Amino acid sequence: MKSKLQSIVLFGLVAISIETVAAQSLLEAIVTPFRQKEIVPVDNKQYQDECGSCHFAYPPGLLPTKSWEKMLTAEALPNHFGDNAELDADTLKVIYDYAIANAADKSYYKRSRKIAIATEKIEAPLRITEVRYIKRKHHELSEKMVKGNKDVKSLSYCDACHTQAAKGVFDADTVKIPNHPDWED
Repeated sequence: MKSKLQSIVLFGLVAISIETVAAQSLLEAIVTPFRQKEIVPVDNKQYQDECGSCHFAYPPGLLPTKSWEKMLTAEALPNHFGDNAELDADTLKVIYDYAIANAADKSYYKRSRKIAIATEKIEAPLRITEVRYIKRKHHELSEKMVKGNKDVKSLSYCDACHTQAAKGVFDADTVKIPNHPDWED
């Protein structure tokens, strides 16, 4: 009888262990997509087409909601960094809603969270290059590597050096600075 009771208890413990492992795996499967290291890549065709027709279509996770709210208005777009970027009301709504829904402060991606924290107590930056976190990540770059580099020109050309920027990957392992092949982070 004792052996049968031990078997039942052992079977119960194994079953609980399996359930615990299964529950933990399920929890990780649910949470993991939200705890990515980088930034959600652009996955909205209209946003990609409209914004990407003039410049790199910056993933909305590079700026907080308050920045997108200031930048993506019918009043602001006629003078969008010196260019007229006016959009019809329907297109603007799609782009605005997409940017707001995917802004840094609404993301669970690690790099976006850092940007959200760096911008939460300051006035809304309109340029990604004004974000303290972004400035700090690029502090070691010389003017010659950026402004003096005909293939880069400015930090605003993210995809000039970040080879996986379109996929939302901005880590140092994917950086290749044009005309500076020996640069190491």
